[in-house]
Amino acid sequence: MPIETSPCEPWPIDLACCPAAKDADEQVLDRWRRVATSILFNLSGRRWGPSCPHTVRPCRRACLDALPLASSRSYGSPWIPYLGRDGIWRNASVCGCASDCSCGELCEVRLEGPVYDVLAVEIDGQVLPADAYRVDAAGRLVRQDGGCWPDCQEMGAPLGEPGTFGVTYRIGLALDDAAIAAVSALVCHLIRGCSGGGSCGCKMPANVTRLSRQGVDIEMPDPTLLYTEMRTGIPEADLWLMSVNPYRQASPSRVWSVDAPRPRRRVWP
Repeated sequence: MPIETSPCEPWPIDLACCPAAKDADEQVLDRWRRVATSILFNLSGRRWGPSCPHTVRPCRRACLDALPLASSRSYGSPWIPYLGRDGIWRNASVCGCASDCSCGELCEVRLEGPVYDVLAVEIDGQVLPADAYRVDAAGRLVRQDGGCWPDCQEMGAPLGEPGTFGVTYRIGLALDDAAIAAVSALVCHLIRGCSGGGSCGCKMPANVTRLSRQGVDIEMPDPTLLYTEMRTGIPEADLWLMSVNPYRQASPSRVWSVDAPRPRRRVWP
């Protein structure tokens, strides 16, 4: 199962254009923020964050693990010859991995992503400074202080003990102004339709498609058709949904590799 990516808290909102929100109770406003966040998160493909912090215990991939079995046993020296993209043969060290665009060995581990930010990296109970590492796409935690990540660790010992290695981070795409405008418009719509939010107005039944009042006829489409298209009927929200999830994907696409080890995550207790 992939790491749970649901938002850890409601998305930020801007209700400057929603007079109904000024008289709404704080608890009512917070409740509709959570509802609107959940709706847009699910309709947009479950990719936006930040999530709650996750702590994983990754394993570094060794170069020899990626080579064919025959190659790893055919050479007794600590160097493995390989053919570069320029057609020139070179030697690669078995104690580190050189990437396609790096002149030297690059020490990295893979994190389930998308990575929103890294809160802490702990080795042998010591927290590394933030400038000791960086995150490259896609989900690669790269050591940049001259050291390297442990090849293995004591998985039976709790994190913080000698011989352990853990990363605490959050996942999800960052929200932009368009996302904040979308969730704000949906919150405003939900507040106006509530029944006990101060100056909130009345909410029209969802099955009403035609309304006549004081000589004015208004005909509306069946709202259930909007829901089947994974839309809300709110222009600001639907514009954002169409821009970030035009093909109406229910969840983010994932590519699995049997060669890349996945980080271990504690689930109980």
